[in-house]
Amino acid sequence: MNKIIDKFKALSDETRLRVINLFIKSSKNLCVCELMDALSLPQYTVSKALNVLKSAGFFTTEKEGTWIYYKLNKDLGEIKPIINFLKSYLHSDTFMKDEERLQKRLALRENNKCVVGIISEKELLKLIKEKVEK
Repeated sequence: MNKIIDKFKALSDETRLRVINLFIKSSKNLCVCELMDALSLPQYTVSKALNVLKSAGFFTTEKEGTWIYYKLNKDLGEIKPIINFLKSYLHSDTFMKDEERLQKRLALRENNKCVVGIISEKELLKLIKEKVEK
């Protein structure tokens, strides 16, 4: 019983709901820098949210070069009904704007991998504009 309570506690924060929403909607492995840009939040806030969700069993990690990618736990087991429930209810403007920003950020990937890292919002907008014009 405590395990399921821990999972619900992990979801009891807006930032963590926004993070889990991006993984549910994108079905991609994501790195911290991509999440920072999508959520418009600092690295510390995003990393803290990811660690809570990972401890609750929502994520696993995979290191590739200098990047650590978080991915939705494929062995969902008892959290699968929670994920299905969240899919149905995470549709506010905030979640949709996060998803739009994530799609723009993911467009900068090469071979489906993050190559940009942490950059300023101004640089990010410039890179997105350059990519669109190509």
